[in-house]
Amino acid sequence: MPDQRVIVVGAGVGGLAAALELAAQGQEVWVFDAADSPGGKLRQLRMGGALLDAGPTVFTMRWVFDELFARIGEVLDQHLTMRRIRTLARHAWGPDQRLDLFADIQASAEAIGDFAGAREAAGYRAFCARARQIYNTLEQPFLRGARPNPLSLSWRVGQRGLVGFTRISPFGSMWQALGKYFRDPRLHQLFGRYATYCGSSPFLSPATLMLVAHVEQEGVWLLDDGMHALAVTLEQLARQRGATFRYGAPVRNIITRGGRASGVELVNGEQFDAKAVIFNGDAAALASGLLGPGVAPAVRRHDPTQRTLSARTWHLVTRTQGFPLLRHNVFFSGDYGGEFAQLHQRSLPADPTVYVCAQDRGDGDDAPPRDMERLMILANAPATGDAGDMAPAELARHAAATQRRMATSGLRVQDDLDTAMHTGPQDFGRMFPATGGALYGPASHGWMASFRRPGARTRLAGLYLAGGSTHPGPGVPMAVLSGGHAVASVLQDISARHPARTV
Repeated sequence: MPDQRVIVVGAGVGGLAAALELAAQGQEVWVFDAADSPGGKLRQLRMGGALLDAGPTVFTMRWVFDELFARIGEVLDQHLTMRRIRTLARHAWGPDQRLDLFADIQASAEAIGDFAGAREAAGYRAFCARARQIYNTLEQPFLRGARPNPLSLSWRVGQRGLVGFTRISPFGSMWQALGKYFRDPRLHQLFGRYATYCGSSPFLSPATLMLVAHVEQEGVWLLDDGMHALAVTLEQLARQRGATFRYGAPVRNIITRGGRASGVELVNGEQFDAKAVIFNGDAAALASGLLGPGVAPAVRRHDPTQRTLSARTWHLVTRTQGFPLLRHNVFFSGDYGGEFAQLHQRSLPADPTVYVCAQDRGDGDDAPPRDMERLMILANAPATGDAGDMAPAELARHAAATQRRMATSGLRVQDDLDTAMHTGPQDFGRMFPATGGALYGPASHGWMASFRRPGARTRLAGLYLAGGSTHPGPGVPMAVLSGGHAVASVLQDISARHPARTV
C-alpha cells in the first residue's frame, strides 16, 4: 500500500545508507533527489573523458562500512576495491619545508623528529595518546549512540558528572590544547587543521576534535574507482533489495496530516504518501520553511553566522612540475591566524591554505600513470553563498593567491585556475539549499556545539533526519552512522504504532 512506504528525501550517503538498511529489513523504500545521480556531496564531475571526485576524498573509519555491509549480509571487499595507504599526507610551508605524516605513529614521530627536533617528536607521541583516549571515550556513547546531552554523555563515558565529561576535553580550544604538545608553529598549524575536517576553526573548536588524528591513524584507504563509487554501490545494493530511486525529482513539500509527516509533494505536483519520511538534506532547509510550513517547526533554526566553512574548488586535468605530489597534499598559509580571522569576517583569505588531491597518485613518490593528471584544488571560503555573488576582482585575487601558495613550495600547474572547472560558495548553496554553501552543517565552535545538532527524531512525528548536519556530525562515515540512527528510530516507531499480533 502507498502509505506503507518509507520515503527518503535526498540520496546523499546518509540517505543511501538508510534506504539500504530499510530495504534490507523488508520495508518499501522510495528515494527522491533533485540531482541526476546518487551521492549528494559525494559527487563526481566529468571533464572530457575523465571522471573526478568533487567531494570528500578521504575514506576513514572503515568499521562503519564493514558493519553496515555485514548488517545486510554483504562483505565490503566484495563490492569495493581499496587499498590502505601508508603516507597520510604531504605538508609544505615553502621551499625545503616539507613533512609527511604516516599511518604508523612511530614513522611519523621519526619524521617529525627529523623535521623539528626530538622534543616535538615526544610531543607528537603524547598528542596521539590523548587523541586515542578521546576517541575511545566517545566511540560507543557518542558516535554509535543516539544524540546525547552533556549530562547523559558524562554518565555514558563511565564517570558521573563533570569529571567524566572533562575526559573528552570539551572546554578549551583546540588551538590552546595543541600548545601543550607542540612549540614549532608549523606543527601547531598542521594539527590544528584537523578542525577544518569538520569545517570549523581550530581557534574556536573544542580540543575534542583532536580525535580526528586518531581516526586517520586507524586507517585511510584509497578507493580504486574513486569515492563516488561508494555512493553508486550503496544505491545498487538498495535497488537489489527493492528500493525505488527517482532522480531529477526535487521535493517541494513534506506533507503533514494529523500532526505527523505523511508523504511528499514533488515540484512537478506529484504526491506520494508514506508512513515515515527521512530527510537527508541540511536540517536548515526544514527550519527555513523550504520543505513547507508544516515541517518548519520540526527542528530548531540555527544561526547562519555559526555555519561551517564553505570552499572554493578547482578541477583540472593538467600537467604539474616542481613538487612531488602524493594523493593528499597541503600547502600551508604563511599567516594561519590571519586566514581564519578573514574567514570569520566572511572574506576570502589573502594567503589561503591549499589542499591538492592528486587523484592519479598514491602514497609514494612515483609519477602518475598518465602525463596529464586529475587534480582537485581546494581552499577554504566563508559560507556566504546566499549573500550575493562575490566581486570578480576578489575572486581573481583569491585564485591568484591560491596559485602563489602552491608555487611557494615549488608546485607549478600548467593551466591557470581561471581555465579550471570552478565551484564556490554560491554554487554549493544552490546545490544544498539553506546552507549558504556551508559544507558541514553548523560549526563545531564551543563546547555545546555537538549537542545542538539535531538527532534522528524531530519534533514532528513521522519525520526523521540523516546526514552531516545531524548527530553525530559531518563526514562520510558520520553521515552513514546518522543513517543508521534514523533507521533504528523509524523501525522502533513503526513497531510501537503497529505491534505484531499474536494468536
